[in-house]
Amino acid sequence: MIFVVGIGADGMAGLAPASRAELRRATVVYGSKRQLDLLDDSVTAERREWGKPFLDGLYAVRDFAGDVHVVASGDPMLHGVGASLISLCGADRVTVLPHVSSVTLACARLGWSVQDTEVISLMTARARAAVRRGGQAVVLCRDGSEPAELATVLAGAGLGDSRMTVLEQLGGPAERRRDGTAQDWSVAPPAGVDNLNVVAVHYLPDERLLSVLPDDAFAHDGQLTKQSMRAVTLAALAPRPGELLWDVGAGSGSIAIEWCRSGSGCTAVAFERDEQRRSRIATNAARFGADVEVRGAAPEAFADAELTEGGVTGVQTPSAIFIGGGLTTPGLLDACLQRLPSGGSLVANTVTAESEALLLQYYSKLGGQLRRFQHYRGEAVGGFTGWRPAMPVTQWAVRKP
Repeated sequence: MIFVVGIGADGMAGLAPASRAELRRATVVYGSKRQLDLLDDSVTAERREWGKPFLDGLYAVRDFAGDVHVVASGDPMLHGVGASLISLCGADRVTVLPHVSSVTLACARLGWSVQDTEVISLMTARARAAVRRGGQAVVLCRDGSEPAELATVLAGAGLGDSRMTVLEQLGGPAERRRDGTAQDWSVAPPAGVDNLNVVAVHYLPDERLLSVLPDDAFAHDGQLTKQSMRAVTLAALAPRPGELLWDVGAGSGSIAIEWCRSGSGCTAVAFERDEQRRSRIATNAARFGADVEVRGAAPEAFADAELTEGGVTGVQTPSAIFIGGGLTTPGLLDACLQRLPSGGSLVANTVTAESEALLLQYYSKLGGQLRRFQHYRGEAVGGFTGWRPAMPVTQWAVRKP
C-alpha cells in the first residue's frame, strides 16, 4: 500500500495524529529534500529523495514491495503527487492523508472565499498562463523568482493595477506576507522571496467576458474572424475541457484564443504564413493568457511530422482543426484530414467562390454539415439607417469517422 502524507511548513507539529502515526510506522519515506527535512527524529524510516526524472521516483514507489510512504506539501491532491500516484497505481493502492493546502491558508490570510478563487499552477507552465482579465487567483510558484516574472507579465498585458500578495512559508514559523501591485513589482520586485511561496492576485481592471470577445479586443490587420462568425464557429467546433485545436491560416489568432478561453485546459496551435501576423497572434494570446503555440505556414509546418501512437511528432495531435485561410493551398485540406484523429472535428470557413467550390467537393464525398451565413449591419444612410451586408461565409463542418 502507498501512503501519501501531506505536511505543512510547520512540520510534524502541525500534523494530525493519524498522519504522525503513519510516518512513525513507515520503513521507507519518499519526498523532496525540503519535505524530508521537516520530519523529526520520531520518524525512523529510511528517507529517499525524488530523483530525476521525477517519473522514475513514481515508478520506484509503484514497484515497491510492501507498504511505502510519501511525504508531500500541503494537500497532495491539489496539483500534487497524490493525484499522480493514483493515476499511475490506481486509487485502491493509494491512501492520501491531506494537510491544509497553501490555497486554503492563502485565502484565510486574505479573507477570500476559496470557492470564488481560481487556482493556477506554474509548476509546469509559464507565467503568461496566469493572465486573467479579472477575478482573483492563487498562483502556485516553482521558486522565488516567479512572483517578479508574473508581475512583469501582468503589467505587460495591461494589468499593472492588479494587486499582488506574496505569501511565503505559509503556516510555518517563518511565514511572511508582502503586498504590492504588478506595475510596481515589474520595476522593483520584492527581494529574497522564499522558494516556498504562492502569489495571490486580484486582477485589475476587471474586464471579464464569458461570451465571445468583441472584435476590438484583438490586434489585427483585417484578417479576423468577426465576432458573430466566431460565435457560430466555436459552436461548430464544440470544444471540450483539455482539448487541443489546430488553427490553420490563423490570421490574428482569434479562433485559437476563443478556443482556449472556452474551457479548462484548452490549448491551441496556430499556423500562419505571415511573420507579422505570427507576432500579432503571440501578442493577442499573451493578453488573454491563452495557451497558443505559434507555428509557420501549413501544410509545410506539419508536412514532415510523423504520425505515431502518441500523436504527431513535434506537434501534438489535435482534437479539432479550424481552417480560416489558405483553403486552396495545394494539399492543405487533405493534410489536415490526414492528421485529424478518428472522432475529431474539422471546420472550415470561406468567403471566396474558389474555396467554396472546394468545400462542396469534399462535402459531396465526406458529408458533414454545409452552412452559409449572411450578416447585415445597420449603418447611416443620410439621415436614415440602412442595412449593409457583410460578405457571406460558407462553412463546412465534418467529424472524422
